[in-house]
Amino acid sequence: MKRKPFWLGVAGLLGLALTVSGPEKELEIGSKAPLIDLKMRDVSGQMLSLRDVAGKNGLLVIFSCNTCPWVKAWEDRYLIVAQKAKELGIGMIAVNPNEAYRNRGDGFEDMQQQAKEKGYTFPYVLDEGSRLADAFGATRTPHVFLFNKDLVLVYRGAIDDNARNPEAVQQPYLLNAMEAMAAGKPIPVATTRSIGCTIKRVEKS
Repeated sequence: MKRKPFWLGVAGLLGLALTVSGPEKELEIGSKAPLIDLKMRDVSGQMLSLRDVAGKNGLLVIFSCNTCPWVKAWEDRYLIVAQKAKELGIGMIAVNPNEAYRNRGDGFEDMQQQAKEKGYTFPYVLDEGSRLADAFGATRTPHVFLFNKDLVLVYRGAIDDNARNPEAVQQPYLLNAMEAMAAGKPIPVATTRSIGCTIKRVEKS
């Protein structure tokens, strides 16, 4: 029996399917939202696009998942953010781009269960092939992108400055950005560093 070349064995052990193909450059402030008509399957079974979800005053996109401990740390704030978004006329959508983890906790049925257990009040869609994440240049979960009524990016980064302890948050970056945007004021902090788990992409052919 022929032995496999050494490099093939190493590749198999490392899992070439994980995070081989990276995203485009991270979307710049002032950029228009890409792929706004891309239909993605929501946990409700509907096919939704960013255009479908956008509110009269803007759109909030959070790249998220079921398996990342950083998402779990921030997830209790998703509903707070969703309520504020509703009050301000901003549409909100969570997007799961973890294509390489569909059989490891980030499959569609897993998403449905997650949304039900956590009481999501916003769409949670499956990003097949990480297409939307690639277009946004999203790198981690969670990774937040806030667009104004013209679907122009005004804030990008983290939800706030303390994932582990919501009581210790000093800078609620996203909430501040949403309120400033809705009031027509400058965004206090337009970009912050996204902290989380790397998006689990698959190799592009």
